[in-house]
Amino acid sequence: MQAKAERRRVEPVILDEEAAERRVRRLIGWGRLGIGLLIVLCWELFTRIGWMDSYYWSSPLRILQTTWTQMVEGTLLVDIAYTSGSTILGFVGGTLLGSLLGLSFWWSRKFAGISEPFLILLNAMPKLALAPVLVILLGIGFFSKVALAFAMTVVVAALSAQSGVQSVDKDMEKLMYSLGAKRRQVFTKVVIPWAMPWMISSLRINIALSLAGAIVGEFIASSHGIGRMVIYAGTILDINLVWVGVVVLSVLSMVMYMGVVLLEKWLSKGYGMKKA
Repeated sequence: MQAKAERRRVEPVILDEEAAERRVRRLIGWGRLGIGLLIVLCWELFTRIGWMDSYYWSSPLRILQTTWTQMVEGTLLVDIAYTSGSTILGFVGGTLLGSLLGLSFWWSRKFAGISEPFLILLNAMPKLALAPVLVILLGIGFFSKVALAFAMTVVVAALSAQSGVQSVDKDMEKLMYSLGAKRRQVFTKVVIPWAMPWMISSLRINIALSLAGAIVGEFIASSHGIGRMVIYAGTILDINLVWVGVVVLSVLSMVMYMGVVLLEKWLSKGYGMKKA
């Protein structure tokens, strides 16, 4: 009876905390939406009354009209698919290969010691400076953009995985070995779960880097893509089309970021980690 009474006293507190958390999330969501709408309305109003030069700043209504025209009569949807595809492929390939490279350092301290200075060198190197070289080597097509997005992410993923490997508890490894575990079992049961938070933490950075790499590749030379559209619009001084590219890239980056956040939550749940 006493245990039941204690449960009845605790449950409302838990429910109240959950309800408060939902209210906070709703408040944050409505706050973000309100600020976004306020920015758009002020932008439209200021360009109409002349406080902002409509030639340089365009206006939300003009941008919306130009976006619809490009979707119906132009190649906007193809450009979005092109940029998204190269970004996602480069992100996935760079993150997976970089993570595997970083995890491999656990198997050999000699290999890790030899490779570490080269990773640091590659991380310090401005990868975007390689964009012209990659475009010349691979052509102006799709795969040069994927390669640049890959180059932007692979080193970051490798360094993140390496940090996770270096933080593995040595006492835990010794305990596993003392219980008869083999090296492969220690790697799968201890090293990978231990390094997973470090690898997950690099995902949000990598998706932004891969998008930047794909866009820069399109700036240099491309047959499709949002970056090519922005460069073309700037060449013919079509400011409305330039802003369409900027807005579309902003929305695209937000969608990709949200997708990565969902991926982080799924991976964290799978490995029993709590995300803030």
